[in-house]
Amino acid sequence: MSLDSNLNSDGSADRSSQRPKIWVDADACPVAIREILFRTINRLNLQLIFIANQSVNIPESKLVVSIVVPHGADLADHKIVDMMNEGDVVITSDIPLAARVVEQGGVAIGSRGELLDDKTVHSRLAARNLMDQLRSAGMTTGGPKPLSQKDIQTFANQLDRTITRALRKFS
Repeated sequence: MSLDSNLNSDGSADRSSQRPKIWVDADACPVAIREILFRTINRLNLQLIFIANQSVNIPESKLVVSIVVPHGADLADHKIVDMMNEGDVVITSDIPLAARVVEQGGVAIGSRGELLDDKTVHSRLAARNLMDQLRSAGMTTGGPKPLSQKDIQTFANQLDRTITRALRKFS
């Protein structure tokens, strides 16, 4: 499926006929979350774009695109931010990427269903930076707990609310 935007006569993007896209920072996206995304885009006829530094197993669909970027620090993140549009939704657990998405007018959802928007992302980024400083100072902070069924349900509910809001903005 093409990622081309509809253009106005002056060359600017015509957002009136577009719908939000869902972008996925796919290198660390859990399979259960991918399955929810596949069901959602098929139900709502939305485009889903996976960006990763390795091939991602995706179903055959005109609604799903996978883009592989070279290995390197934050190259997938840069690609997402470069290609997304205002109003798009990005699935990521990467808080610095979520902050960049919000700066571009998008909204991010973490794989546990955390909404990362202009109201929440800055405090999450500050907490992430504090934890990074503590780890750099030698403190053991532990990693994230495994994804639970409750996390998956929270993600599905948040995705539904976020997409519903985004679709309203485009109508």
